Amino acid sequence: MGATIIEKIIRNNTGKDVKPGDIVTVNVDRVMIHDIFIPFVASKFEEMGFQKLWDPDKVVLIYDHLVPASQVDDTRHFRVGNEFVEKYGMKNIHRADGICHQLMTEAGYVKPGNIVFGTDSHTTTYGCVGAFSSGIGYTEMASILGTGTMWVRVPETIRVNITGTLPKNVMAKDIILKLIGDLGADGATYKALEFAGDTVENMSVASRMSMSNMAIEAGAKCALFTPDEKTAEYCEMTLTDKERDLVGDSDANYCQVINYKAEDFVPVMACPSNVDNVKPISELAGKEIDQVFIGSCTNGRLEDLMAAAEVLKGKKVAPFVKLIVTPASRKIYTQAMENGTMEILAEAGAIITHPSCGLCCGRTGGILTDGEVVVATNNRNFLGRMGTSKVGIYLASPKSAAACAVAGKIVVPE
Repeated sequence: MGATIIEKIIRNNTGKDVKPGDIVTVNVDRVMIHDIFIPFVASKFEEMGFQKLWDPDKVVLIYDHLVPASQVDDTRHFRVGNEFVEKYGMKNIHRADGICHQLMTEAGYVKPGNIVFGTDSHTTTYGCVGAFSSGIGYTEMASILGTGTMWVRVPETIRVNITGTLPKNVMAKDIILKLIGDLGADGATYKALEFAGDTVENMSVASRMSMSNMAIEAGAKCALFTPDEKTAEYCEMTLTDKERDLVGDSDANYCQVINYKAEDFVPVMACPSNVDNVKPISELAGKEIDQVFIGSCTNGRLEDLMAAAEVLKGKKVAPFVKLIVTPASRKIYTQAMENGTMEILAEAGAIITHPSCGLCCGRTGGILTDGEVVVATNNRNFLGRMGTSKVGIYLASPKSAAACAVAGKIVVPE
């Protein structure tokens, strides 16, 4: 019997053959803590009696949700974080470099085959390079900081095959929204999503990141792509035979197989107030909007900003509509300036902010009030996510979002 990608990663880590349902202890390759959770992690770590980190070089602390501070208590998180860094000799700290999930792969902290945990649910993002990554709570994180190990139950795997060529205005965001709509918000609970097919092989690493990022919205434990030459180039490494073998075997045991033809995808949106409430944009066209947000760990990468700029070039944001653009990292911000993308966005009327989580988590500018509607490229549209509980949040791709910004209403990107 063959093995799935997640089974191979855990087998390589533990030295044991595993099957879905097995409970095993894994050796953790890297952990990420963000600014929201660092006070709770630090307190629990010392409450457990630990006096040193299992490996300071494998711990990364990133300030992204609360940067810059928008509430008085935010600065406490920075102070506690800085004290923890100093006390335990941590070197990997980012205070304003971008969003945690972008930086973990961009800065080289995560490699194919790694097992990584983070204090944020969208830690599933790192599956884009073939790593088993998943979000955990602060108690589990404190335990890992002291021991370097974590127990996991080996997940079942849902295989998603996508073949063919995507229509021009369909992006990876449309694919993952369609999949979440088909599976439902709990359809992949504690399962691994494994993506394959020539459509996936032709995707950039950035597009794969968008998909693995949102796997948690269907309840997935992780989402995995086979490492290839694009992965190697992105990670600035040469793949080993073991890393190249991180592919689902044809005779592996899958709990479900889903097949899509790329040509069948259309631009879609997740409608208020659930991510699995997905509809074709053609069914929503005409609804007036107040704001557009392009950014987040889902769609704040260079290709996303360029896709939006392609739509916005030579056009203006509609009157009385705010377009907020937030790059996912300083590196992306710089690249977008160097290739002219930022100039196009600025000339169109975009409000361009510093790299951070920003409006995605309802912080640092751009929140909305009762009755307002926003089209956003981030990963969640829950009640109260971007302001009051009476804000309507529609999730879409950067191309779709940009088209709506110009039209001042929901439209299909043309």
